[in-house]
Amino acid sequence: MRKSYSYHQSELAGGIFIPIFKKGKVKNMKFAEALKHMKKGIPMKLPSWGGYWYWDSEKETVMMKCRAADSDTGKDLLDIRETQRVEYTLTNVLSDEWIPATEENTTVLGGTPTFGFGDAIKYMKRGFKVKRQGWNGKNQHIELAKNISYVTPGGAIQNCDHDAIGNQAIAFVGTSGVQMGWLASQADMLAEDWVFAE
Repeated sequence: MRKSYSYHQSELAGGIFIPIFKKGKVKNMKFAEALKHMKKGIPMKLPSWGGYWYWDSEKETVMMKCRAADSDTGKDLLDIRETQRVEYTLTNVLSDEWIPATEENTTVLGGTPTFGFGDAIKYMKRGFKVKRQGWNGKNQHIELAKNISYVTPGGAIQNCDHDAIGNQAIAFVGTSGVQMGWLASQADMLAEDWVFAE
């Protein structure tokens, strides 16, 4: 998906002004290209992130800006060399989905990060609740349900088990209750407006 961006100035923590992209057309990129943009003063992120990374020319390192609640250290700004989750950080560096951080797509800049259905599945497997931006029912979302069982007609408790998926299924939590085994529509699978549910 291509988006184009134009520059404008935005203030970050500490009074530093750096250019931020505005919504438009830019392709996803590998980290090497993203790092070049960071060194030009452009903050970069992965699509689902609420924060971003940027280059600190004084310290000559990548700084990671996030919500303090999302940090292992409780700080909202972290030098990449201080990361406690090395494997996670290296996986991010290996990604080819880097995009500019904007006021539209980054939580710490006032926006909402969005992602595709493939990422929605990945995040559900990690224990997150997700939803489409357009779902308007209160607290509607989908999540991965585990340890599923039911009562048989004979009154016995039957634990579900399947060779391919084990004992889990996607559950839709809506205004009328929980629906097990939710199935995505074509629109759901192709949409890029998936977000984290609170």
